[in-house]
Amino acid sequence: MKNSQSSGDRRFGRPGGWQQASVPDASDASDWFAGRLPDDWFTGTADVQVDREEIVVIGELPAVDGGEAAADGRISRFRETTRADRMRIADEAEARYGRKVAWGVRLDEKTVLFTHLAVPVMTRLRQPERKVLDTLVDAGVARSRADALMWTVRLAGKHSEQWLTELREAMSKVDDLRSEGPKI
Repeated sequence: MKNSQSSGDRRFGRPGGWQQASVPDASDASDWFAGRLPDDWFTGTADVQVDREEIVVIGELPAVDGGEAAADGRISRFRETTRADRMRIADEAEARYGRKVAWGVRLDEKTVLFTHLAVPVMTRLRQPERKVLDTLVDAGVARSRADALMWTVRLAGKHSEQWLTELREAMSKVDDLRSEGPKI
């Protein structure tokens, strides 16, 4: 399965902090979902993305003729006909990994996420940073400061993905060295 994490399948950020103290390891989540999902749901392997709060599973649906309305219909049908099974699988995964599970599908170029978390993030922004967010709100780019913050994070992530990937790989190496070091 594809996974948005580094090849070591590590969580983002530095492990071992208070934020992750009670969160079970989810490094095998991609493999678990590969074995647990019905073979006929998606055209290939599902993309499983893991962070501290949530696991997002996105699968590719078979193409459909008929344009956007047909695609919307296929997505709606999948969502309704698989709801009970998805809920059951999500309950199992939540018990195993201590995280909520969200589902989504991809059809052609369209990705639709079903119910997923919007986790509040603690921020301490000074006035210059708040002015940036307020400018985005005033210009109609975002509806609120929270939307503006989300927009800027997405933009930064889009333009720095290579650097973030290298950083995650470096942190994975640090984790490996730490685990090989002396036990105190």
